[in-house]
Amino acid sequence: MSFGWEVRDGVGFVTLTGAERKNPLTFESYAALRDHFRALEYSSEVHAIVIAGEAGNFCSGGDVHDIIGPLTKMTMPELLAFTRMTGDLVKAIRACRQVVIAAVDGVCVGAGAMIACASDLRLGSPSAKVAFLFTRVGLAGCDMGACAMLPRIIGQGRAAELLYTGRSMGAEEAERWGFFNRLADDVVAEASSLASSLASGPTFAHSMTKTMLEQEWDMSVSAAIESEAQAQAICMQTQDFTRAFDAFVAKERPVFEGN
Repeated sequence: MSFGWEVRDGVGFVTLTGAERKNPLTFESYAALRDHFRALEYSSEVHAIVIAGEAGNFCSGGDVHDIIGPLTKMTMPELLAFTRMTGDLVKAIRACRQVVIAAVDGVCVGAGAMIACASDLRLGSPSAKVAFLFTRVGLAGCDMGACAMLPRIIGQGRAAELLYTGRSMGAEEAERWGFFNRLADDVVAEASSLASSLASGPTFAHSMTKTMLEQEWDMSVSAAIESEAQAQAICMQTQDFTRAFDAFVAKERPVFEGN
């Protein structure tokens, strides 16, 4: 595999590798990660996911020599196949049923920043630096869904600044702007703890929450209210809902099983 993968107590850990180049993405790793997250949508053993990078960095984006160089020599159909593939990775992360947590340390730029955007939650270390570098290489800021997703995370004006300038956003600014949910000195440990908590919770309900967060992007408020009524009624039929009630009556902590 072109990335690390481990499952511990219901939490899957994706580790972006290639420490000597700050964990870049290659043609192979884009496709492998896309296929991996597509398969996770159907996994019964993984209930939450943490994405991190090795050796103190998250991801330096598309590798300059392995990707950017070859792209300058491709035909338009080849280029479109590539850009659709990279977008499919974002779609796969968003479509998998598990909550995905990005544990961002050090460099998080370009496509790496978009993997963080695609995640449901983002935790950062004090040394994290996030940048959308596309304009630095003569490309538009609209890569892998950036112009749709980043404004929804941090706001239109702030997103526009980052996408036009390609400048780095430090950890404290990223937390203040809402890109990071919070900062932690040991960001992987913090993300692991959060993922374990989610994995032991009502995972079917978490999956439904993720689905509705995705689907309601382009719904009217009225349609969203109706969709949530149906989604919540489905959750009310789960055994986890009954378990929570029984535990409340017994003054005990509920033990959820995800069904």
